[in-house]
Amino acid sequence: MSQGPRSGLSAVSAALLAMSRHLEVRDVLKTIVASARELLDAEYAALGVPDDHGGFAQFVVDGVDDAQWKAIGPLPRQHGILAAMLKEARPERLADVRADPRFEGWPAAHPDMSDFLGLPIRDGDEVIGALFLANKKCPKPDGGCGFTEDDEELLTILAQHAAIALTNARLYERSRELTIAEERSRLAHELHDAVSQKLFSLRLTAQAAAALVDRDPDRAKGELQQVAALAAEAADELRAAVVELRPAALDEDGLVATLRTQIQVLDRAHSARVTFDGRGARALPAAQEEAVLRVAQEALHNALRHSGAARVDVTLKRRGPGAVLRVTDDGGGFEPRATRRAGRHLGLVSMRDRTSGVGGTLTVESALGEGTTIEMEVPGG
Repeated sequence: MSQGPRSGLSAVSAALLAMSRHLEVRDVLKTIVASARELLDAEYAALGVPDDHGGFAQFVVDGVDDAQWKAIGPLPRQHGILAAMLKEARPERLADVRADPRFEGWPAAHPDMSDFLGLPIRDGDEVIGALFLANKKCPKPDGGCGFTEDDEELLTILAQHAAIALTNARLYERSRELTIAEERSRLAHELHDAVSQKLFSLRLTAQAAAALVDRDPDRAKGELQQVAALAAEAADELRAAVVELRPAALDEDGLVATLRTQIQVLDRAHSARVTFDGRGARALPAAQEEAVLRVAQEALHNALRHSGAARVDVTLKRRGPGAVLRVTDDGGGFEPRATRRAGRHLGLVSMRDRTSGVGGTLTVESALGEGTTIEMEVPGG
């Protein structure tokens, strides 16, 4: 990962900025471990987040390749030096971890380690993780540890900021889970309102057709045609709702392909023409891609359900290291200030929160009778 140790304030600043740049817990953990290993010039680094059952909910390593990590086997348990750091909440700096009486061995494929520096990551009185380094890349004093008191002090500073970054990432993920739950609840209500009404109409129309089939076959035929039309509309509503409810395959397909697929379905499900242009867009950090997708979905929902638009155009373009999403419709538009005064937000609060949560900016341009344009810019990584 690194060509050599970095020193001084600039290296510390770079490590802290890297930690604060991510919102996903897994990304934060990886950045903490990589930053610690590079900053202190160690061969190996790891960070474990404990669970409530004597093991680790998450365990991230740096310096071990995928094949070696797979050969090592299951995640470690909370025992030996790791347990001491979690329970006693104090730093451990050892000349040879294997000589410590608390050492309990490791799997056959585990790399050999000698000098060791570890400390807990604390959020107030709670220990939320254990960060440790092994095999300092330097000449060792005879019988001593390669890690110094200065290294311990530097790692302590890093761990304090790691606690903040990790706590913020956890809060972000929890708020995102709540937002997803709220969206699902909203969609469930809309699905009930839209589809149940059509199904009720379909049932009444079918009953009318049954009553007419003997005495007025022509009218019965017309009623059956109406049944077919209502059934098709209900199927379209269901298809559009499933697109919003189904978790997006961002990890597998990427943002552009996911948006294109969802917009194609919406185009088929609604009378409005819905288009997408993602040429030139680039991959973004995971949190930003999810935020862009959710803002696009909310903007499309508003345009297709509330604006009366005949056309909705979605574009995703590259801008510097980031990207710009633009959703434009030719619908009835609205007055943003009047909407805020009336307490009706049309999802704008949610879109602004999602955008600001990933360091982006959101602008809304609309006027009565002139359609609406929503533009979201994210910084990239």
